[in-house]
Amino acid sequence: MIKYLIMNNESQITSTIKNTLPAVVSIIISKYLPVFESPFKPDPLGFEDLFAVPKGRKKVKVGGGSGFIVDKSGIILTNRHVVLDPKADYIAVLNNNKKYKVKVLARDSINDIAIVKIKENNLPILKLGNSSNVQLGQTVIAIGNTLATFQNTVSVGVISGLSRQIKAVNAIDRKLQSLKGLIQTDAAINPGNSGGPLVNTASEAIGVNCAMAFGAQNVGFTIPINAAKKDLEDLKKYGKIRQPFLGLRYLPINKRLQKEHNMPVNYGALVISEGIPERKAVISGSPAEKAGIKEADIILEIQNSKINTKNTIQDILQKYKVGDKISLKILRNGRNISKKIILADKI
Repeated sequence: MIKYLIMNNESQITSTIKNTLPAVVSIIISKYLPVFESPFKPDPLGFEDLFAVPKGRKKVKVGGGSGFIVDKSGIILTNRHVVLDPKADYIAVLNNNKKYKVKVLARDSINDIAIVKIKENNLPILKLGNSSNVQLGQTVIAIGNTLATFQNTVSVGVISGLSRQIKAVNAIDRKLQSLKGLIQTDAAINPGNSGGPLVNTASEAIGVNCAMAFGAQNVGFTIPINAAKKDLEDLKKYGKIRQPFLGLRYLPINKRLQKEHNMPVNYGALVISEGIPERKAVISGSPAEKAGIKEADIILEIQNSKINTKNTIQDILQKYKVGDKISLKILRNGRNISKKIILADKI
């Protein structure tokens, strides 16, 4: 009986891989870089490099990532950080080794998702599942261009955790990005796997692989596919990804900040320009300005959800859409007041 169960599980996994692999692509990142040449003969110690002079530019491969086709017309999902560099060229390599130039259609800076396109039709696609239904322990498969060298690498694992939060450094702009609500898996995710799919045994993508924990084994993270589905819907309907925003600059309040500045509360968000010239705390024409929010206000709650370091303004806004009306609880000069705001599209 045990032998039968193992064989049945293996058959399901191999069938899933066979169904999904044709829709997975490798993404090659190339740039034109300066080429240097020395007028002197090669030296064992490498001193000739000190006298090297530029001799034009050469297009070289600088990295790689993964993606997967979600529409027969050539629409591909990947990570934003894979296609972030505006000076780079991107080539998608399909499972049949055909190569296509990639056009970036949209980037989601909050969820690290990008939507790109290649000029081709009648392509194999990967069906999108429902990431709200994923369960701890369920079998999943990660597919991608491991180390930007080993195309269509497959690894099998389980869902190890849900609603994870990490901070990741982008290799392109070196900026620290906070990613929340991630799926954790022990299916091996390595550099180059970024943008590839995490699929279930029903041959559905339930996530976009995005990061791994350095110094640990088999601790990978995936962006839930429902976030990508929302971006795809926005692009189809509005021609861009829409992000709701209030239009203000703020400083998160914690116990340390309260103690240092003798503040009335140890939570919330202080509306402040941070003293930077020509940067207003409340952006002109924004929903916040229209609602009458002022600098030095402390926003305590949004839609009765308390704001703190683990539940930021941005976290709360991600639950709503452009055009939604939300309520804010504000502390102003020692008095609690309420404001209604209609969310606008992020500029």
